[in-house]
Parts: sequence; structure tokens; C-alpha cells
Amino acid sequence: MSKIGNQPVSLEGVKMTQTGNILSFTGPKGTLSVEMPHILKANVENNILTISRSGDSVKSKSLHGLFRALIANAVKGVVKEWEKRLEVVGTGFGVSLKSGDAIFKVGFSHQVTFPKKAGLTYVIEGQSILTISGIDKQLVGEAAHLVRSIRPPDAYKGKGIRYLGEVVKLKAGKKAKTA
Repeated sequence: MSKIGNQPVSLEGVKMTQTGNILSFTGPKGTLSVEMPHILKANVENNILTISRSGDSVKSKSLHGLFRALIANAVKGVVKEWEKRLEVVGTGFGVSLKSGDAIFKVGFSHQVTFPKKAGLTYVIEGQSILTISGIDKQLVGEAAHLVRSIRPPDAYKGKGIRYLGEVVKLKAGKKAKTA
């Protein structure tokens, strides 16, 4: 029995349309679609969406919880955008916006440009915090990962790009080895 898959999804403030096995969710922030496998069925009663499966095979059980979570993420995204906040740490390091693209100064001999992606918005706070937001959770997380991979946090000094609030455990270096 799937515990995640059996949880209902509230459609408050969201309009859902179903065309075959494609569910489309429209809210104040935009529209997202989720294509469900034929093993699963969507039922809507009193603005509450429940997902049911046709059998008890291992595949249908695993897809039941997965697609319920994907649908819940889509419903939440069209009502309130998903966001990831990244922090640029280091002396002389910073981030700025130029015509929608994020420009990073992270200790290289050149500036690194991260292009604007469709469906995402970038906001800079100060010179070191970048907020990536959008309605698609997967797209926001993927963009945040790509930005972080430009210059991951250094294990010795902690310099680089990290998620806001991420704790980087620093290594001791040469001094600890001689003591």
C-alpha cells in the first residue's frame, strides 16, 4: 500500500483539465501538465484529487507515489512559485544581472555567464545572493544545480557557490597534519 500515493491533493485555486492521460493544471502563476501512465487513474471530488492504480504490481505501486508527488508539485507550483536561493562566498566574488543573464565573478580569469532560461526568473539580493524561481520544481532545481556547479564550495576555504544555509565542513589542511 502506497502511503504517499494515497494522500489526496487539494486543488484549491487551481483549475484541472484531463485529456486522456494528460493532466493540465492552471493557476495564477501559469500552466503545467503531467502525463500519467495508463496504470494510474485520477479522480476529482469536491476539489480534491486522488490517484488510484489498477493493480498491485511492483511497477504500479512505485509509479503511484511518484506521480502523486509530481502532481502535488505541479499544483503547488502554479499557485506559489518554487525558489532556490544560492550564495556566492569569497573575497571579490559576486553575481550580477545583465539583460536577464546571471554574470558570476568567482575567481576565474573571466566572468561566467549563466543564460536566462524560459520559465525562470533570477533576482539578485546584494552582491552575493541569487534567487532562482519558477513554477516547475524540476526546472528550478536543475538550474540551481548548474549554477552551483560553476564553482562548488572549496573544502579548505569554503569559497564558491552554495545553497543559502548550506553548511560546508572545512578541512584542516597542513597545520593539523604536523601537530
